[in-house]
Amino acid sequence: MATFNRILIALFSIACFTLSTNVADATYTGITRHYKFDIKLQNVTRLCHTKSIVTVNGEFPGPRIVAREGDRLIIKVVNHVQNNITIHWHGIRQLRSGWADGPAYIAQCPIQTGQTYTYNFTIVGQRGTLWWHAHISWLRSTLYGPIIILPKSGVPYPFPHPYKEVPLIFGEWWNADPEAVIAQALQTGGGPNVSDAYTINGLPGLLYNCSAKDTFKLSVKPGKTYLLRIINAALNDELFFSIANHTLITVDVDAVYVKPFETDTIIITPGQTTNVLLKTKPYHPNATFLMMARPYVTGNGTFDNSTVAGILEYHHPKPSTSIKKLPLFKPTLPALRDTSFVTNFTNKLRSLANAQYPANVPKNVDKHFFFTVGLGTNPCPKNHTCQGPTNTTMFAASINNVSFVMPTKALLQAHFLRQSNGVYTTNLPSSPLIPFNYTGTPPNNTNVIDGTKVVMLPFNTSVELVMQDTSIIGLESHPLHLHGFNFFVVGQGFGNFDPKKDPVKYNLADPVERNTVGVPAGGWVVIRFFADNPGVWFMHCHLEVHTSWGLKMAWVIEDGKLPNQKLPAPPSDYPKC
Repeated sequence: MATFNRILIALFSIACFTLSTNVADATYTGITRHYKFDIKLQNVTRLCHTKSIVTVNGEFPGPRIVAREGDRLIIKVVNHVQNNITIHWHGIRQLRSGWADGPAYIAQCPIQTGQTYTYNFTIVGQRGTLWWHAHISWLRSTLYGPIIILPKSGVPYPFPHPYKEVPLIFGEWWNADPEAVIAQALQTGGGPNVSDAYTINGLPGLLYNCSAKDTFKLSVKPGKTYLLRIINAALNDELFFSIANHTLITVDVDAVYVKPFETDTIIITPGQTTNVLLKTKPYHPNATFLMMARPYVTGNGTFDNSTVAGILEYHHPKPSTSIKKLPLFKPTLPALRDTSFVTNFTNKLRSLANAQYPANVPKNVDKHFFFTVGLGTNPCPKNHTCQGPTNTTMFAASINNVSFVMPTKALLQAHFLRQSNGVYTTNLPSSPLIPFNYTGTPPNNTNVIDGTKVVMLPFNTSVELVMQDTSIIGLESHPLHLHGFNFFVVGQGFGNFDPKKDPVKYNLADPVERNTVGVPAGGWVVIRFFADNPGVWFMHCHLEVHTSWGLKMAWVIEDGKLPNQKLPAPPSDYPKC
């Protein structure tokens, strides 16, 4: 396993070379790339604990997908394990290819044991870092990997070309089976047990017991620029990340270029990606440097209060000093609850908004929505004692007080066949039915309404959505991910959203464009997007525990009038429930 990380970097260099020699010029129209994902069990040891985990091709983390903007990807997934499986290609726009989006019982029925499904989609107008992961239960704890989207051949990055590119994927490691962890939590109504470690590229690092040999090491040369493609694949934790004595330049988030800015530390929520430039020192510093990540905490629940560390080491052509003898520097990370740092960082994120990379923000809004997002309760079943906020309640989560109930058929198929009866209803409230002081003293009744409720929109509707955190069961940050679209983050703030005063402060010139945004703890965020992608698109909190509790919904986008505005028929191997 110690050589795993060097192999990763070497493979990426080979992949870049192969791509650059296989394509011609800026008129590049894309090629088709084939991948095969065999879902199988693999014994893996971390923290002196060996267990059998679900993997792709026996790899942990899973294999990287490398492509160029404009390429078509055909990925054959074969399920050799007992679990039902789906794979989501997180952040891919999936224009008119919703059948390939992946969330279980939303876009598709799962791939059952012994079955195969081929995901077929084209990367349109995107370049940067995205990622893929399982999208059923908590299986994404081990089923995840990077998607590297290079620009079209002949099109440069809008920043200095890096000497090397390195993916850094943050994850979580459980000694227990995460499927058993969430099953127990849903049964008792309480919070789930937390992970035993965070990981960088699958490795917990030297700060954990029995883990020194499982430390990610990045060997760099002096005077070079490295592009770090950072992904937060953790299940339930937003993370701070920093490298001791080095400055990072943020250049891209969620596969969209941003105006570059320097920072010592980044904040990244589950589901998000951030590309940063790392400029190494012009000389060998005769030291090594820790790169560390630990959680940003906003809620009242338990959390994994530990730190993952990797090592940045400078390469000596003729090493005369043992790495072990060099001084080791640690970065200073923000405090666990440093919300002011998070606010300042997110306020710096701005789109390039230039002729080549415009920010096509909807200026006029057809439909306004106001969603409260947060926790709540369900009553404990009769003759049971529960472990929720009280012993008579179970934790739940909701949007406008509706806790989403997963259907047993795929919503997309029901929509396409016009067979929604008994599967879903289109009456999710567009604003709270009973307004209250969202961030103040919570109401006495914290019970949610359970239902499979969606919002239906005509094709190309321009949407403004306010997402408001609530104090019910405690204020907490919620990273909301929208499938099938990018959106523009035009405003955010703390307290209750004021529809009269706050819109005048919107940034409609160069707002950041992304697919996952953190709703601030005790605050609100406003996004805008065009509903220009026909199909059914999941939107959910990317804290997996909140998704399990029901903080999710779906947008049903109707066909447009033109042939290229309609959802095609499903593929012949589309899984059956």
